Amino acid sequence: MSKFLTFEDRLTIEKGLRENLSFGAIAKEIGKDRTTIAKEIKKYAYDLKSGYSNYPYNACIHRVACKAKKVCGSACTRPNSTIKCSICNKCNDNCQEFVEEVCQGRFKPPYVCNGCSQYGKCTLKKYIYNAENAHLHFSENLSESRTGVMAAEADIFRINALITPLIKQGQSIHQIYVNHADELMCSEKTLYNYIDACFFEVRNIDLPRKVKYRPRYKKPEFKVDRACRIGRSYQEFQKYLAENPETTIVQMDSVIGEVGGKCLLTIHFVETSLMLAFLRDANTSKSVIDIYNYLDGVLGPKLFNKLFPVILTDNGSEFSNPKAIEYRETFAGTNSLMRTRVYYCDPSKPYEKGAIEVNHELIRRVLPKGSSFNNLTQEDIDAMMNHINSYKRKKLNNRSPYETFSFYYGEEVLKKLGCHQVPADDIILKPVLLKK
Repeated sequence: MSKFLTFEDRLTIEKGLRENLSFGAIAKEIGKDRTTIAKEIKKYAYDLKSGYSNYPYNACIHRVACKAKKVCGSACTRPNSTIKCSICNKCNDNCQEFVEEVCQGRFKPPYVCNGCSQYGKCTLKKYIYNAENAHLHFSENLSESRTGVMAAEADIFRINALITPLIKQGQSIHQIYVNHADELMCSEKTLYNYIDACFFEVRNIDLPRKVKYRPRYKKPEFKVDRACRIGRSYQEFQKYLAENPETTIVQMDSVIGEVGGKCLLTIHFVETSLMLAFLRDANTSKSVIDIYNYLDGVLGPKLFNKLFPVILTDNGSEFSNPKAIEYRETFAGTNSLMRTRVYYCDPSKPYEKGAIEVNHELIRRVLPKGSSFNNLTQEDIDAMMNHINSYKRKKLNNRSPYETFSFYYGEEVLKKLGCHQVPADDIILKPVLLKK
């Protein structure tokens, strides 16, 4: 069964919207989750500027009482008319007093005007879901997603800088991949494909040995070995908590800036709401492992084990090497000791680690979605997190995460983590914080 909505499913959604059915009722009819319906509508609904009968589109807040005439001046197409301009379809484009009125119904379910009782006598901008239009755009998006290279320019540049010197030293792709899989974050076959497409400085002639295959269709390879999640599911996580109810939970996630650019690793202590953030040059598994090795060195084994007994994260490819996070190597790699446990949320269920998702909203106040992190430094990120961790929370009995964490673990631990408190009146949670 396809995971995508069919055209028939979309027709059912359009019909349900006309009949004012809830998302849950529509979802039940087509066998999908109600969040799928909400996302479908938000993604493919479109604006429609239309009026009714002899009244054209007019979204001006003054349209009912307005008596203005000849707003277009000499460019008016009906210069001899004595009828007021509010019923002209060019009124909004030319009137200097125009102030747009937006229907508030667009900001709450069902987000569209399909089943609105005022549709037949409304001149405001409408938001419409149409099954045929939605399926057409979906098909175009699906076709585009299956063509070209699924990598950002920055990722290609990063991989090129890593593998080109090694290939010029005479190493094979397989040798490079075995030693740097956590940094490359793609399959061995993908590297060959990139070289075939001339994305790197090296060419096939530079490889020690290159087997030629006739081009043929092959099922795409997954970048992540799903076997790493065996025994680490959310159900296993709940089972472990039932057996160890006093365990402190840490949640982990990534915050992405510009695609292919720098990103953040966020670590959230659920009990105290304290969050750490670390700037990474690329969203790779190795960058995550390096941060935990760094924290292990700064805190020491005993304190690290106390602060990080259990880590819950999502299914991102950057978290695809849990063993390297769970174990610390000693005696030059000859012996490994467990330092934490890693568990994964169920796919498409970020609410299972809702605490860190909510705290990300504070980061997005300073670093809005889509903004680039490439010009930031770790000092900038530390400053931002100090402001966030000094922000008092109602759920902490009007204490800040810094104060709560300090109560449980002491000021010395916070100093080791590079945290300090910001006075309440000096806290800034706006983009201007990093522009000072």
